[in-house]
Amino acid sequence: MSEIEIGRGKRGRMAYGFDQVAIVPSRRTRDPEEVSVAWQIDAYHFDLPMMIAPMDSVVSPETAIQIGKLGGLGVLDLEGLWTRYDDPAALLAEIAQLPDHMATAQLQQIYAEPIKEELIGARIKTMREAGITTAAALTPQRTAQYWRAVVDAGVDLFVIRGTTVSAEHVSGRAEPLNLKQFIYELDVPVIVGGCATHQAALHLMRTGAAGVLVGFGGGSAHTTSEVLGISVPMASAIADVAAARRDYLDESGGRYVHVIADGGMTTSGEITKALALGADAVMIGSPLARAVEAPGAGWHWGAEAHHAALPRGTRMHVGTIGTFEEILQGPARQPDGSMNLVGALRRAMATTGYSELKEFQRVEVVVTP
Repeated sequence: MSEIEIGRGKRGRMAYGFDQVAIVPSRRTRDPEEVSVAWQIDAYHFDLPMMIAPMDSVVSPETAIQIGKLGGLGVLDLEGLWTRYDDPAALLAEIAQLPDHMATAQLQQIYAEPIKEELIGARIKTMREAGITTAAALTPQRTAQYWRAVVDAGVDLFVIRGTTVSAEHVSGRAEPLNLKQFIYELDVPVIVGGCATHQAALHLMRTGAAGVLVGFGGGSAHTTSEVLGISVPMASAIADVAAARRDYLDESGGRYVHVIADGGMTTSGEITKALALGADAVMIGSPLARAVEAPGAGWHWGAEAHHAALPRGTRMHVGTIGTFEEILQGPARQPDGSMNLVGALRRAMATTGYSELKEFQRVEVVVTP
């Protein structure tokens, strides 16, 4: 891809965000009722191509169960409030009442409570007993310490998620997690990320991961771009990682690694574009944080917001607009793409003539002014 000159000493290629691309209608249309938005990763089938991000403001064991019964997949943060406190209800209420200028410092104090290994097993057991597919997340830094408790509890899908995750972490202070060896020895499908480039994604796919998360610093509650100056526009990132999936498919002799867009999607249109650009599914947080059942009570924050040394996120007010079911499956009462996310996806696929998500990845897109 051609590069442009930023100045005499630096060149870079053009990259695009969701607002700079659009989906093109085709010569064929379909009825939305005849469109399938189901997807499958490893042995697990889902009616909706939506994973809910491991954020305490959205996913608790109880809301993971609700989302699972609606056809999606809620991912529990195993470094969040539910593994630090027996009952975090009072703390969630406190977080919702904090003045903005105190929010970050108070979050840091609340999340300073140590993780309790017995609560990891208890939370996963609660979800398993409800009969849903269970998914839970750890950061790479804590995976080596807690993975056995996660697997012993019977998790179905293990998510290793960080702002960025590489297959070649270098450290002079501690032995880094060997992702390839870890995944090889683990009898549970692993989804790992984020990443934002073709090369980084290809290396993660070679570790044996079942899925790769795409995204860096683009979430609604992230301030990574402001704090670190690092970000990659999501449309280009997804397309690059989808190309890595194709290259790895050829390299491995037919092993398909699922690409999951993670971050930067707040409306149904952005979710639809992510899938059109090559994602197999999406991981969303803030759209579901607006549900009346969400633990954040109209507030949204991620793990970056309470980082002890360098917070790269914020507690943000998103309000409430409806139930999980209304946000995911309608009916919609807002015209801004915030409700009936699945219905909008179905209609977009029908309007462009596609009946399956894999086919929809071939839809024509254009760059808009």
